[in-house]
Amino acid sequence: MASRRQVVFGLGGALVAGAAAGTWRVMRQPDSAIAPWQGLGQPVSDPRLDALRHAILAPNPHNRQPWLIRLEGSDSAILTCDLAKRLPETDPFDRQIIIGFGTFIEQAAIAASTRGFRLVVEPFPEGEPQPRVDRRPVARLRWVADPALRPDPLAAAIALRRTNRQVYAPLPPGKLAELGEPGVSLSDTPALLAELAKVTVAAITGEMQTPAAHMESVNLMRIGAAEIDAMPDGLALSGPLIEATSVLGMTSRATLADPTSTAFRMGLDDLQRTYGSIPAALWITTADNSRASQLAAGRAYARTTLRAARAGVAVHPLSQSLQEYPAMAPHLAKVHGLLAPAGGRVQMLARAGLAEPVRPAARYPLEAHLLT
Repeated sequence: MASRRQVVFGLGGALVAGAAAGTWRVMRQPDSAIAPWQGLGQPVSDPRLDALRHAILAPNPHNRQPWLIRLEGSDSAILTCDLAKRLPETDPFDRQIIIGFGTFIEQAAIAASTRGFRLVVEPFPEGEPQPRVDRRPVARLRWVADPALRPDPLAAAIALRRTNRQVYAPLPPGKLAELGEPGVSLSDTPALLAELAKVTVAAITGEMQTPAAHMESVNLMRIGAAEIDAMPDGLALSGPLIEATSVLGMTSRATLADPTSTAFRMGLDDLQRTYGSIPAALWITTADNSRASQLAAGRAYARTTLRAARAGVAVHPLSQSLQEYPAMAPHLAKVHGLLAPAGGRVQMLARAGLAEPVRPAARYPLEAHLLT
């Protein structure tokens, strides 16, 4: 999903040490922002709420968490989109937003299975919204008790799943196959990966050099633990260096937006290294680009990331080259030439490898998504 901002500044040791000494009181990790990841083993009486608290941990574009939920009766829920959470610059037709609803639905279904409920999904019960998502339901969900249903073995991986934006090391032989999921293609072929690295690096560079698209990300930056706790969505920048340089005024939305700033230049360098680090790739292609296909792609992607979490494999979506705004057109064509030469729509592209563990992403609590 559209990703991702790491900005690691190569500052001199004395400067960093001095800044850290002066700002130690604010050098903490966000805590309340990751509270939804905790306590998942504690029982919840309503199986819908139990499934939904797992669903809100699903990967989604720019971590916008656009899910609005209205409970109906004793066994159902209606999903709609918070229209303020769309990404009009980088996702002008809301394709990625719908994929994010697919990941949500799949994690809800997986969690429901552990309570003996089959999740019946009716997508777009009032019709597919085109060309953009509107206030009509994305899906109606119904929990149906099924004594024969066995718990999905991927359920335990929900709490382990992360989007890892570090540089990756190669996977050991045979490890990539553990991510296998119907409808998902996998490759560690060096020639293909080299071509994918070229296009993904070009795409992230192009996005940062397209002012409107870049500002959409900058405006969603949460800089430092206090901001992340206060607004637990968007693109998080945290850690001692971020805390120190933000106090010094070196890391701010203004510097991140300014192509002449050190923050922008070093951020771009770091992203180019990251997006060029592709020891293995996975992608999802659908026969068409219908809303139903986008939703199905999200469900398949969720299962793949959970398989990766269970296997100890890091995954990071490379979404820029799949976006539909004009600056991405040559990259979109290139990716399809590489991955779908016979036709179809590449809905998801991600890299996979080994990396040091990272903390979970910020999340609003389930209550923030519930409509009364």
